[in-house]
Amino acid sequence: SSLQEGLRYTLLWLFLLPGSDSFYVPGVAPINFHRNDPVEIKAVKLTSSRTQLPYEYYSLPFCQPTKITYKAENLGEVLRGDRIVNTPFQVSMNVEKKCEVLCNLPNKPVTLTVEQSKLVAERIREDYYVHLIADNLPVATRLEFYSNREEEEKKKEKDVQFEHGYRLGFMDGNKFYLHNHLSFILYYHREDVEESQEPTYRVVRFEVVPQSIKLEDLKADEKSTCTLPEATGSAPQEIEPSRENQLLFTYSVHWEESDIKWASRWDTYLTMSDVQIHWFSIINSVVVVFFLSGILSMIIIRTLRKDIANYNKEDDIEDTMEESGWKLVHGDVFRPPQYPMILSSLLGSGIQLFCMILIVIFVAMLGMLSPSSRGALMTTACFLFMFMG
Repeated sequence: SSLQEGLRYTLLWLFLLPGSDSFYVPGVAPINFHRNDPVEIKAVKLTSSRTQLPYEYYSLPFCQPTKITYKAENLGEVLRGDRIVNTPFQVSMNVEKKCEVLCNLPNKPVTLTVEQSKLVAERIREDYYVHLIADNLPVATRLEFYSNREEEEKKKEKDVQFEHGYRLGFMDGNKFYLHNHLSFILYYHREDVEESQEPTYRVVRFEVVPQSIKLEDLKADEKSTCTLPEATGSAPQEIEPSRENQLLFTYSVHWEESDIKWASRWDTYLTMSDVQIHWFSIINSVVVVFFLSGILSMIIIRTLRKDIANYNKEDDIEDTMEESGWKLVHGDVFRPPQYPMILSSLLGSGIQLFCMILIVIFVAMLGMLSPSSRGALMTTACFLFMFMG
């Protein structure tokens, strides 16, 4: 009876326990959205190919939410300089927004102090890019241009490329202009569901069209909605570093349906040309290395050829000649080096690096280090380097 009583209490305790939910690594498993579900827009960092110094998003006077929450990051994200934080952008699945003021009241624009204006102008001069993410998908700027083709083909089709993030602003002479309006273009893929079920959507692309619009040209009402001016009659928002500047941060949201499936949504981003790859410096370094290697090889070959020719002479004088050249080291082969610990450490680190790179490449080929899993590649490389020690 005591055993039955214990089983009864155990079953009752199990029934009272809350249901367990499955978990997944963020960015690896798809997230299904219903219409009007919030799609959170987060900021990652500010980067520049000139300075190579990343800054967090709120290092500049952007609009801030009521509560700033930073995402817990892994080792790879920390080493990359990511500081993922929430933003005040209000985006809902498959809900259009023509123009909306981001922060402050419409009749009270954002005022940048002299120090903030100088900082913004400095970041624009240093060619900084702003990086945002939606559903762990980074924002991209579409670039359309004509390639070097015949005139008839130019009129038919444009070449399209994407670059990571969007430019903070631009310069015209000695004047600085800030991109204060962001037009978000999000692409979704409609998932197949039964007729009785509500349709679900998945985000497959995140684009932005940055614009610089002067405060006077943005007509805002009391409901925080605004009206964008025509492209021909609008003036850009100038930032003067020597005085205070007033402006409005606004945004719009446009949704488009896409045939791209969720599993292929990273294909566009993997074909981007990264602005931080300095191809000229890489090619220059490779040419210098090959040039110096060729000169060194020629010197060694000429020296060895001369020594070998002297050793192969069958004259009687050779017996009385003293040994010279590289043949003098034949007695030092088994002599320990002067600093054996340094030599062994260098050789050991070389094996560490080789094994680390080999395993990382192999694991990446299996698809286990997806770019959607942020920082996984660098975290794995650091762990393997320590483990191979």
